[in-house]
Amino acid sequence: MMWGYDGYGFGGGGMGIGMLLFWGLAIAAIVVLARSFGGKSGGGEPRLREKTALDILSERYAKGEIGKVEFEEKRRDLSAR
Repeated sequence: MMWGYDGYGFGGGGMGIGMLLFWGLAIAAIVVLARSFGGKSGGGEPRLREKTALDILSERYAKGEIGKVEFEEKRRDLSAR
């Protein structure tokens, strides 16, 4: 008498793990391809551009670090460049 042997050996359990591995890899490949060819999606963060001097000046004015007169002077100086 052969205990636990149903004629399939490791085929039953091994095929189940193999099937999970196959579908996991297939789904991962589809996700990677969709992200690479999908272009820009609404869920991702937008790419940040470098701040210009005028951007920094505007932020300082918005925070109240500089007054309106100083902001206007510096903006004119930056525009003259």
